Amino acid sequence: MPRVKLYIFDADGTLRWTDRPGAKYPLHAGEWRLMPGVAEKLRAIPFSAQGPWLGIASNQNGVAAGELSEETARQLMTDMLRQALGTLPPCLRIEMCICDETRACTCRKPAPGLLLRLLAHFGVRAEDALFVGDLASDAEAARRVGMPFAYAAEFFATSDRSSPFSSE
Repeated sequence: MPRVKLYIFDADGTLRWTDRPGAKYPLHAGEWRLMPGVAEKLRAIPFSAQGPWLGIASNQNGVAAGELSEETARQLMTDMLRQALGTLPPCLRIEMCICDETRACTCRKPAPGLLLRLLAHFGVRAEDALFVGDLASDAEAARRVGMPFAYAAEFFATSDRSSPFSSE
């Protein structure tokens, strides 16, 4: 694979997990924690204004359900990235699907809309990007765009990706 120009990550289950028992995503500050290996791996990527660049592609069911605002969801992701990287990279873009999950839309993964918007924003071809996620819907979104994909457990090289707060 050529040099990656754009790294795109899913958020929940890929970069962070929630501290709320039984929940899939945080609603407030202090309700999440970075997953193992995230800070170390992200800090090893030399994000810069010339690339590689950083994108987030995340379905935000909590916003769609009215459990939190889009502004709060975006702030929680910004806080997550600041904790993981120490500072925000110069070229960062967060794309979120806030559509009602019961209605068809072009951006809710596995639809490719979030990824297409990130590629267009950065002017990067799909084959020059990498999408990292934790679900089959993430892999399918990447496949639909023709973008390389890596599962989070492989990318972050850790076997323990399960939340200590899950109800399972």
